[in-house]
Amino acid sequence: MPLIIVSVIVVFVIKRLEFKYKRGTLGKKNSKSAQQLLDSLIPLGMLVGSSSGVFISLFFQISLLSAMTVGPGLGMLLGYIAYEIYSKTEEVSS
Repeated sequence: MPLIIVSVIVVFVIKRLEFKYKRGTLGKKNSKSAQQLLDSLIPLGMLVGSSSGVFISLFFQISLLSAMTVGPGLGMLLGYIAYEIYSKTEEVSS
């Protein structure tokens, strides 16, 4: 069951990014550092999700395999949500 949930999340995120790419509405930032941060939000979310899955499996009675499946999937979803929010914010020019 965790694999099915994560599969649905991954397909949703990939299809949404593909749709935004075809429409030309992917998030773009003017500065290189802001663009790099924007591009790394989804992988960072997956890293945070996998590490939190390991910690959760240490303290609760959840198998490590389930936690390592669900953690990165939820991290990918949260990274995508952060990507959407950050891509809509305007840069402050200094």
